[in-house]
Amino acid sequence: MAARSAPNCHLRLEWVYGYRGHQCRNNLYYTAAKEIVYFVAGVGVVYSPREHRQKFYRGHSDDIISLALHPERVLVATGQVGKEPYICVWDSYTVQTISVLKDVHTHGIACLAFDLDGQRLVSVGLDSKNAVCVWDWKRGKMLSMAPGHTDRIFDISWDLYQPNKLVSCGVKHIKFWSLCGNALTPKRGVFGKTGDLQTILCLACARDELTYSGALNGDIYVWKGINLIRTIQGAHTAGIFSMNACEEGFATGGRDGCIRLWDLTFKPITVIDLRETDQGYKGLSVRSVCWRGDHILVGTQDSEIFEIVVHERNKPFLIMQGHCEGELWALAIHPTKPLAVTGSDDRSVRIWSLVDHALIARCNMEEPIRCAAVNVDGIHLALGMKDGSFTVLRVRDMTEVVHIKDRKEAIHELKYSPDGTYLAVGCNDSSVDIYGVAQRYKKLGECVGSLSFITHLDWSSDSRYLQTNDGNGKRLFYRMPGGKEVTNEEIKGVHWASWTCVSGLEVNGIWPKYSDINDINSVDGNYIGQVLVTADDYGIIKLFRYPCLRKGAKFKKYIGHSAHVTNVRWSHDYQWVISIGGADHSVFQWKFIPERKLKDALHIAPQESLADSNSDESDSDLSDVPELDSEIEQETQLTYRRQVYKEDLPQLKEQYKEKQKSGTSKRRERAPGNSIRLHFVHGYRGYDCRSNLFYTQTGEIVYHVAAVGVIYNRQQNTQRFYLGHDDDILCLAIHPLKDYVATGQVGRDPSIHIWDTETIKPLSVLKGCHQYGVCAVDFSADGKRLASVGIDDSHTIVLWDWKKGEKLSVARGSKDKIFVVKMNPYVPDKLITAGIKHVKFWRRAGGGLIGRKGYVGTLGKNDTMMCAVYGWTEEMAFSGTSTGDVCIWRDVFLVKTVKAHDGPVFSMHALEKGFVTGGKDGVVALWDDSFERCLKTYAIKRAALAPGSKGLLLEDNPSIRAISLGHGHILVGTKNGEILEVDKSGPITLLVQGHMEGEVWGLATHPYLPICATVSDDKTLRIWDLSPSHCMLAVRKLKKGGRCCCFSPDGKALAVGLNDGSFLMANADTLEDLVSFHHRKDIISDIRFSPGSGKYLAVASHDSFIDIYNVMSSKRVGICKGATSYITHVDWDIRGKLLQVNTGAKEQLFFEAPRGKKQTIPSVEVEKICWASWTSVLGLCCEGIWPVIGEVTDITASCLTSDKMILATGDDLGFVKLFRYPAKGKFGKFKRYVAHSTHVTNVRWTYDDSMLVTLGGADMSLMVWTNEIEGYREKRPCDSEESDTDSEEDGGYDSDVTRENEISYTIRALSTNIRPMFGVKPHLQQKEPSVDERPPVSRAPPRPEKLQTNNVGKKKRPIEDLVLELVFGYRGRDCRNNVHYLNDGDDIIYHTASVGILHNVATGTQSFYQEHNDDILCLTVNQHPKFINIVATGQVGDLADMSATAPSIHIWDAVNKQTLSILRCYHSKGVCSVSFSATGKLLLSVGLDPEHTITIWRWQEGTKIASRAGHNQRIFVAEFRPDSDSQFVSVGVKHVKFWTLAGRALLSKKGLLSTVEDARMQTMLAVAFGANNLTFTGAVSGDVCVWRDHILCRIVARAHNGPVFAMYTTLRDGLVVTGGKERPSKEGGAVKLWDQELRRCRAFRLETGQITDCVRSVCRGKGKILVGTRNAEIIEVGEKNAACNILVNGHVDGPIWGLVTHPSRDFFLSAAEDGTVRLWDIADKKMLNKVNLGHAARTVCYSPEGDMVAIGMKNGEFIILLVSSLKIWGKKRDRRCAIHDIRFSPDSRFLAVGSSENSVDFYDLTLGPTLNRISYCRDIPSFVIQMDFSADSRYLQVSTGCYKRHVYEVPSGKPVTDQAAMDRITWATWTSILGDEVTGIWSRHTEKANVNCACVSHSGISLVTGDDFGMVKLFDFPCPEKFAKHKRFLGHSPHVTNIRFTSGDRHVVSAGGDDCSLFVWKCVHMPH
Repeated sequence: MAARSAPNCHLRLEWVYGYRGHQCRNNLYYTAAKEIVYFVAGVGVVYSPREHRQKFYRGHSDDIISLALHPERVLVATGQVGKEPYICVWDSYTVQTISVLKDVHTHGIACLAFDLDGQRLVSVGLDSKNAVCVWDWKRGKMLSMAPGHTDRIFDISWDLYQPNKLVSCGVKHIKFWSLCGNALTPKRGVFGKTGDLQTILCLACARDELTYSGALNGDIYVWKGINLIRTIQGAHTAGIFSMNACEEGFATGGRDGCIRLWDLTFKPITVIDLRETDQGYKGLSVRSVCWRGDHILVGTQDSEIFEIVVHERNKPFLIMQGHCEGELWALAIHPTKPLAVTGSDDRSVRIWSLVDHALIARCNMEEPIRCAAVNVDGIHLALGMKDGSFTVLRVRDMTEVVHIKDRKEAIHELKYSPDGTYLAVGCNDSSVDIYGVAQRYKKLGECVGSLSFITHLDWSSDSRYLQTNDGNGKRLFYRMPGGKEVTNEEIKGVHWASWTCVSGLEVNGIWPKYSDINDINSVDGNYIGQVLVTADDYGIIKLFRYPCLRKGAKFKKYIGHSAHVTNVRWSHDYQWVISIGGADHSVFQWKFIPERKLKDALHIAPQESLADSNSDESDSDLSDVPELDSEIEQETQLTYRRQVYKEDLPQLKEQYKEKQKSGTSKRRERAPGNSIRLHFVHGYRGYDCRSNLFYTQTGEIVYHVAAVGVIYNRQQNTQRFYLGHDDDILCLAIHPLKDYVATGQVGRDPSIHIWDTETIKPLSVLKGCHQYGVCAVDFSADGKRLASVGIDDSHTIVLWDWKKGEKLSVARGSKDKIFVVKMNPYVPDKLITAGIKHVKFWRRAGGGLIGRKGYVGTLGKNDTMMCAVYGWTEEMAFSGTSTGDVCIWRDVFLVKTVKAHDGPVFSMHALEKGFVTGGKDGVVALWDDSFERCLKTYAIKRAALAPGSKGLLLEDNPSIRAISLGHGHILVGTKNGEILEVDKSGPITLLVQGHMEGEVWGLATHPYLPICATVSDDKTLRIWDLSPSHCMLAVRKLKKGGRCCCFSPDGKALAVGLNDGSFLMANADTLEDLVSFHHRKDIISDIRFSPGSGKYLAVASHDSFIDIYNVMSSKRVGICKGATSYITHVDWDIRGKLLQVNTGAKEQLFFEAPRGKKQTIPSVEVEKICWASWTSVLGLCCEGIWPVIGEVTDITASCLTSDKMILATGDDLGFVKLFRYPAKGKFGKFKRYVAHSTHVTNVRWTYDDSMLVTLGGADMSLMVWTNEIEGYREKRPCDSEESDTDSEEDGGYDSDVTRENEISYTIRALSTNIRPMFGVKPHLQQKEPSVDERPPVSRAPPRPEKLQTNNVGKKKRPIEDLVLELVFGYRGRDCRNNVHYLNDGDDIIYHTASVGILHNVATGTQSFYQEHNDDILCLTVNQHPKFINIVATGQVGDLADMSATAPSIHIWDAVNKQTLSILRCYHSKGVCSVSFSATGKLLLSVGLDPEHTITIWRWQEGTKIASRAGHNQRIFVAEFRPDSDSQFVSVGVKHVKFWTLAGRALLSKKGLLSTVEDARMQTMLAVAFGANNLTFTGAVSGDVCVWRDHILCRIVARAHNGPVFAMYTTLRDGLVVTGGKERPSKEGGAVKLWDQELRRCRAFRLETGQITDCVRSVCRGKGKILVGTRNAEIIEVGEKNAACNILVNGHVDGPIWGLVTHPSRDFFLSAAEDGTVRLWDIADKKMLNKVNLGHAARTVCYSPEGDMVAIGMKNGEFIILLVSSLKIWGKKRDRRCAIHDIRFSPDSRFLAVGSSENSVDFYDLTLGPTLNRISYCRDIPSFVIQMDFSADSRYLQVSTGCYKRHVYEVPSGKPVTDQAAMDRITWATWTSILGDEVTGIWSRHTEKANVNCACVSHSGISLVTGDDFGMVKLFDFPCPEKFAKHKRFLGHSPHVTNIRFTSGDRHVVSAGGDDCSLFVWKCVHMPH
C-alpha cells in the first residue's frame, strides 16, 4: 500500500547558489526595497543582502533567460526558453505572479523591456524571425508584433523620451522602431562613414533622439535619429555586454572586466577594473551592470555577483558565486558537518556552508571534475576527473594527498567505504577499482562485470560488499576488496550503508509503469524518514516513500532546475536535500519538512505553478480511488469528435465542385415555395450534461437539446428557439440577471453564443480558443465575464470579456475531463474547475490562469467531482463528488465532507440561505447554509405526478442532472430527458420529455389523427400528441430496442420492428400486444402495411430480406430475395401489389407482392407508378437530393407530401431539407434547416401535410415543424438557408468587371523588369582600362566637358532634394469609391500610386500623404463629426507576416498628414475595401486573399475585433450601414451578404432572392443604404436590387445600361447617387441622383467626349456631385445646371513611355499606351491640351526651338506636328516595330529614330516633309532604349537592351570604337542608363529589376533615375563608382518609365508605368 500514495513530507526551497551569467545579459537589478533580483536556472531570485535571505519566484517551467525591471522597481518580468515559452510578470516583494503572457513566441524570449510608465512590455523571441512583440501586460494582451531581424537581437529598449519609439540591436544591425496602431515599423540605423557596420550588444536611450550603444569591438556608438553621429573609441577593449542608465548617467560593462561610469552626456567619470581588485582574476567578463546611487551591481560570465560601493571601488564585495562553464556533476556531503562539496567542468571544487549559505572554500584543479566523495572522518576529499585520474585532498586546507591516473575515461562515481578503509572508483570504461586508504591509496582490486559505464555505487554497512549500476540499467554485486562478482542469493540479507542506486527492488517505484527510459540521474535514500529523493533529466526533484517496490509509485514533485539535475543528496543530518543542475551550474538547497511538522507548515500549500503538475506521476495523495460510477464512466467515454465538422463544409464543397465542374450545366429546378418552421421539440439533453436548465427573468424555462436552445413557456405550453448553433450544444449558463444565456457547442473551432432570451438574437459569439467542443460555461457575478472549458486533451480554460468578445486569459485545465467551471461571485478573477479526480482553484494573472490543486490532506481522497458552487464568502466552496459526498473547501484546503446522496451528486445550486443538491438517486435535497442539516428531500416518483403533467414518468427516482430554483418551484432535469417542476409542497409536474439515451430511428404518423409513434434503442415505444397539448400520450417498455414502426391504414394497430429480428403488432390505443413473430436474426429496419385495407405487412431486415405477412391469418406469405445489402426503406404502390425497396448498397429494387418476385422496372416507368408513400432516397425522381459532397454524407430518410409536391429529406449532417418533387437532375435546389445536431434518422409528414416530424438519432429529440404554404409566409422572413451552389448565370459580362476581378497585385519589392533586357548588368561588367588614363599632372589640353551646360553664367548649385509638388493621375481603372469631398467641398481627396492626394478645387494646389510604401487600393473618409478629415487608405502587400511589406491600412489626418494609426493586417495580397462605422470608431477592411477575409478594427487602439472569411470569390465593396456599428453589407462576384458583428464574431446571412420571381444572383458591384433597413446593390447587368433586411424585395431594372460601379448614400437627406458604364444619350447619363427609395431619378451626362462613360466613384457634396471615371478624370457636376467641371486629368492606360520637357518654358509633353499625347502646364497645374493619335504612342520629343514635336508610335510610325497649329507636318513608317526613342539634333537638322528593330534611322529635316531616310546605324546588338546627340550634332550615343552603350557618327551611322575619341565628346543631353559615367546608378538589388531611365540636369552635376521598383533616385554626375550614394524618393508604383529635368532645373518630371501618373518634383538647390 505504502508506495501507492505520495509521502506526507515536503521540501521547501531554502537557498540557491549561483547566478546565470552565461548567454544572458542585463539580468541583475536593485528593486525598490534595495533587494537584488536576478535569476538562475528556472527560478527568479530576490536576495536581500541585509538579511542574507532569498525569496524565489517559481512560475516558470524552463530556464529563464531574460529579465526586465518595471520603472517603479517592484515588478519584474522574466522570459523563458521552451517550445511554448511564456513571460511572467511578478511582484518581487510577494513573489506572486501578476500576469502571464503567452501563446505568441516560440523557442524562447531573448529580451524584455518595460516602457516609461510601465504599462507596456516589449519582448523579442528566439524564433527564426526574432519576432518583436509589444504587450499590454496587465491584460495579458498582445498589442503588436513584427518580425525583428533575420539575425539574433541582443537588446531592446523603449525610448524613454519619445512615446511609441523603441530601439533594438543585435548581430550587425541596430533598428529604430515606431509603434503606430498595431504596426511596428523599423528603420535600420545608418552607419555611414562614421563607423564600421558591426554587431551591437547593448543600448540605452537618452534625450534629443540620442541613443548610445555598445559594440562588439568595445566602442560606443552614438546615434541621433537613425544616423550614427560619433563613436567613443576604446571605451572598453572588448565587447560591451551591458549598459545601464540611471539618474546620474550611464554604466557600461564589458568583456574586458571593466566597469565604466559616464555622465549624462557620456563624458567619462571613472573606470573600475575588476580584474585588478582582490577578488578579481584574469578573464573576468562583465555581463550585467546596475548603477543605483553609490552602489553598483555587477554580474559576471562566471556566475558571480559583485557589489561595489563607488567610493571604495577597489574593494568590491562578492555577494554570490557559483560554478560556471561546462557541466556540474560532482556533489559530496560532509559526514559530520553541514557542508556540501561540489566540483564541475570549470575545474573548481567548492565547499559550501549549508548554515551560513555561503562559499567557504574554493580550489582550482588541473582537470574538469566529475565526482566527489568525503571520507567518514571528514579528513580526505576524493575527486574523480574527466581524464580518468582521481585526486585526494585534505579538507581543511585543500592540499593534495595523492593524484592517481589508472584509467583513460572519465571517473563518474567514487565512494569511501563506511569503515573508511577503502575507496571505490567507478569509471566510464565500465570498471570499478578499489583502493586502500591507509596504504596511500594502493590499488587492491578491480570489479569488471559491467558492460557499460558505471553510474552509481553503494557499499554495504559492513564494507564487505559493493553494488553498482551501469548505463544499461544492470545492477551487479561484488565482494570487497577483491572485486569478485557475487549472485543475488548471497546478497539477500545485506544492509546497505547508503542507497544511491537507481535500479533495485527498493526503488522500483521511481520508474513509471510503462516506460524503460533512463532519465533518472540520481537518487538518495533517507532510511530514518523513509523517503527517497530522485533527480531526473527534466529538472524535477521528486520525493517517494522508501522503500517503493511497485512501479509507478506516487510522489511529490518540485521544479526549479532547468534541464537535467545531475545529482541529489541528503545532508548528513537529513535536514536538507542538496541538488545540482548540470547545465544551469546551480546548487539548490531544499529544507526537508517531515510529516510531524506539516501541520504548522500549512502555509506552504501546493506551490503555485503554471506548469501543469497533474502529469501522470500525479501528485495525488491516494490513487486508490473507488471505481467510477457507471453513468460517469459512460460519460467520460463519449467522444464528441466528428468525421466532418460543419465548418468544413464550404471548403469540401469547393473541392467537390472543382472535381465536378462539368456536371451542373442543366438548368436546375427552383427551390420549393413552401417552407417549414420549427414548432416544438420533445427532448432535453440530460444524459451527458449537467446544470443546463434555468428559469429566465420572465419565468420561462431555458434549456437545450440537439443544436437548439429552447425557451419553454409553461403557461402556454409553447416553445421558442435559438437556432444559431450548427452542432450539439453541450452546456448552458444563465446570466445573473436571467435575461441572457450562454451556450457552447461541438465543432472543430467550437463557438459559444451569448443570446437574449427575449429577442432570441445573438449578442456575442466567442470562437478561436477551444477545440472539438465546449463542455462548461459560467458567467461572473457581474455578468461581464464568462469562463469556458473545452474538450480538447488539455481541457483548456478560457476567461472572456464576452461583450467585447475578447479572450482575457487562457490556461490548460487538466489532463482529465473537467465537468464544471464556476466563477467566484465575490472576486471576478477567481474560479474553480472540477472533474475526474480533481478540483482546482484558479486565479487570473494577465493572459494566464494560475491553478492550485485542492489540498485534501488526511481528510479524504481525490474524488471525481461532478459539480461545484461557491459559498457565502470568497474562500468557501462546495463540490459534489461521484460517491455522494459534498466536500467543503476553505481556500484550497478540504475542511470536511458530508454524505448527501447515494451515488454521484450531479447538481448543486446555492440559494440565499442554503443549498439544493440532486443526485443519481433521484432525490432533491434542501440544505442549510453550512451543509450541517438536510432540511427537506423530494423524491421524484410517479406517485407524486400532478394531473397537469405533459407526459408520463418512465421510472421512479430517475438520475437528476440539473436543478434550478425560482418562482416558488424547483426545476429538475433528469438523465432520461425529462424536465419536471417540483412544487415546494410536493406535487411534481412533468413539462417536457424525450427519449432516453440510445439512438432513435423508428417514426410513424397516424393515418388520420395528429399523433405519431416513435420507437428507440432505449427499449420504449411512445405515442406523442402533435396537436396543441404537445405531450407524450402513452409509453410502453419493450424487451428489446426497436428501429421502425408503422400504423395500420385504419389506425387501430401499430407494428414495431425490434433489434433482435422480431416484430410485434400492438393495439394503437392501449399498446398491448396483439401478435409477435421472430423470423430473423438481424435488426428489423423498416415495416409497412399495404395501403387500403392493410391486408399485408412488409417487414424488412438487415439480413437483406423482406418478409410479407398476411395480417388476417398472421402467416408469412412471401419473401423478397435479391438484395445484396441490408434494406433501408420500403414503399408500397397504391394498389398494394408492388414494393419499392432501397438497400445499403444504394440499390433501388422492385418486388411483386405478396409472393415477393423481383421485378425490373425501367426508371421512366417508376415515375408513372402511383406510390402509396415515398420514403425512397434513390432513383431518378430524387437524384437531386444528393448533395455535392455525397461521399461525405448519407441521406438517411425522405418523405413526400400527399399532394406529391414537396420532398423532405434528412441526412447525416443533421440537415432537414425541402426539395420540389420530382427532384431530377443533379444537385437540386433546396431549403435547408439546422436544428438536429448530427444525423437525422427519419422524417414524416402528418396525414394532412400540416406538419413535418423529424427524429434525431444521437440527439434523441423529436422535432415538430409546421408546413408554411407559399402565399402564407410573406409576413415573416424565413429562417432557412437557400441552397448553396450558385446559379451559373450571373447576369452579364463586362470587360471592366472581369479585369478588376482578375487583376493580380504585386508589391514593389517583387516587381520585375518592364523591358526584356538580357546580358550582364553594368555594375557586374569588367572594365577594360582605358588608354587615355592620363597622369594627374599633364600638359595636355583640359578635358572637354562631359555635358553641354546651358546656365553657364551662374554658379552651379547641386540639387540636394526633391519635393513632390504635383501629381497628374488618379487610380480609377481598378479602384472604386475613392474620391471624396473634404472641408465642405473646398478640397477633394483621392489617390494614385502610393500617394494620397488632397487637391484644392479652387487653386489646384496639392498636398500629399506619402507614408504608404506601396500602391494604395482603397480610400474612405470618416463621416462622424468627432473624426473630421480622418481618412483611411489600404494598400497592396505581400504575405500576412506582419513585416513591413505586409498589407496595411493607414488612418491619417487629411489636413496635417499625421498618421494616426497603422493596421498591419492578415489580408495577404492587399486591402481592397475600407469603411468606417457610424460612430467612426470601427473600421472594416476586406482583403484580396483567397478567402477574401473581412476584418473589423478598433482603429485608434490598433486592435482587431473580429475577422472571418468573406466569400470564396472576389468581394468588391463592404460598407457599414450609415447608422450602425454592427451591421454591414458586402457585395462581390455572385454574392450579397448581410453581416452582423456580435462580440468578436461576424455572423452573415446570404441575400435571399426567393421572393422576387425569377431573380438570380448576379455579380454585385456597389452598395448604398436607405431607411428602415433597406439596402441597394448595383449589379453587373445595370440593375439595382433593393433588399429589406436580407430579402430581395424588388429590382430597379436597367438603372444603368452597363454595370453599376459606384453608389453613394447622402447622410443628410438620404438621396442616393449611382454611377455606371453608359454611352451618353439624350435621356440617359452615367451618373444618376435618386430619391430615398430608388423610385425616381435624374440623370447627368458627363461631357467628356468619350464614346462610353464609365464611372468608378461618386460622392455628393452641397449641390455638387463628384465623379471619378475609368478614364482617370475627376469631374464635378452641378446638381442644378448639370454643368461639368473637370478637376483632374490623367492618362487612361499606361505605361507612359514618352516624356519631354519644353526647351524654355514650364511645359512638358507625355505620350502613353492610351494613344494620347498630352501637354501639361506646371505653373497652372493643369492639362493644356491632348491629341488622340489612334495608336499607342511610345516616345515624344521637342525640336530645339520648341516649335515642332516628333512622336514615335508603337506600330513603327512616327509623326511630326507643328506646335502652333497642331497640324501634321509629316509622317512616315519605315519600321514595323515600336519606336523607342526619337530625337532632334541640336542644330535642328537631323531627326534620329530608334526602334525595337535594333536600328536607328536618320532623316534630314531640311529636305522637307517627305522624310526620306538618309542612312541608318548598323550592327546594333539589341533594341534601342535611349539616344543622345552630341552638342555639335556629329555623334549619337545609343543605349541598348543588352546593357551596352554605343556611339555612332551622324549622319553616316558608322560606329565609333576608339575609347579616347568617345571620352572627348561633349553631349547635348544625357539620358542614357549605360556608360562608365553612370555605373553608380545600378544598385545591388537589380537581380530582377532594372534602372529604366535617367536624366542629367542642365547644370551637368546632378542625375535622376527611375527604376522598376518605382523609385526616383538623385545622384551626383558623373558617378563612376559602383553603388554610388543617393537619395531616394517613393511615390510611384512599380516601373518608373521616364524622367526629365525641366528648363532651368526647376523641376523633375517622372512618368509611371503601372500607375499611369506623372509626378512633378520641385528641385531644392543647395544654398550658395
